[in-house]
Amino acid sequence: MATAPLNGLVLAGGRSLRFGRDKAAVEVDGNPLLARTVALLTPFVQILRVSVRPEQRTEPLRAGFELLPDSLDNGGPAAGLLAAHDFAPDAAWLVTACDLPLLDADTLGRLVAARDEKRDATAYSSPVDGKPEPLCAIYEPAALARLAARAGTGGSLSPRDLLAAGDTALLQAERAEALANVNEPGDLERLQNRGLSE
Repeated sequence: MATAPLNGLVLAGGRSLRFGRDKAAVEVDGNPLLARTVALLTPFVQILRVSVRPEQRTEPLRAGFELLPDSLDNGGPAAGLLAAHDFAPDAAWLVTACDLPLLDADTLGRLVAARDEKRDATAYSSPVDGKPEPLCAIYEPAALARLAARAGTGGSLSPRDLLAAGDTALLQAERAEALANVNEPGDLERLQNRGLSE
């Protein structure tokens, strides 16, 4: 059985309500987080799409990328995963959130190198609770098909629940901070104190 091609998906459809402004536009070392994340993923995947809500398609920051609009309203990250599966159902997807300012190529490279296409997914174990980290993970077609089935029956659309319930290969992150995201301004300040500059 041939290995499914690996595509890339950057989740950039959040409303950033707790943060107070668009997290995708926050600059780290002079680059918006969205552009930085796209650049990190590109070498590892065949094609790359940026997941957005339909109304975000004309925003200047997002419009410069190949976009994949959500087809599910208010679906959170699952809406992006479902759109990706609809777009290329035979592909696996390397998925990351756009708000991981310390994500690096080594962390992505370890994830891709550890990919086991015979399993449902490959993910890092969260340094916070040990559960699968759904926003820096590889989802195989079977896992996304299960998510689509859940959407059709009203089941849980939590990507973390999907990974926890499936056959997911878990890795330990060498740099736990690489998986740290920013939800509130205080999170960004904390990361800036580690040497980042907005």
